[in-house]
Amino acid sequence: MLYHLEFTVGYGADMSQQDLFRIWADEAKVALGAKESGAVVDLWKVAGERRVIAILDLPGPDVLDQISLDLPIMREMGQHVSIKVSALRRYEDFAADVASRLKS
Repeated sequence: MLYHLEFTVGYGADMSQQDLFRIWADEAKVALGAKESGAVVDLWKVAGERRVIAILDLPGPDVLDQISLDLPIMREMGQHVSIKVSALRRYEDFAADVASRLKS
């Protein structure tokens, strides 16, 4: 199943920018490794914002939940990270479904 994730990363007043960069560097290694394994279809960093967009291909929501809890950025500063998740449906499947609903 495909998922669209949008991570918005903040950081607390007690963290320096270098602390954030250290954690984000660890996160990037894990994310790029997941991309190599195929779990992550692709990743984008939104220019000028602390926001990352990812498309994941996972067996289901349980795996998504487990992975999101284990991410380095979530373990170290999860209280400052929000994740918006949308399940995705292949457009070809949607188009076939709509076409099958047309009355002849």
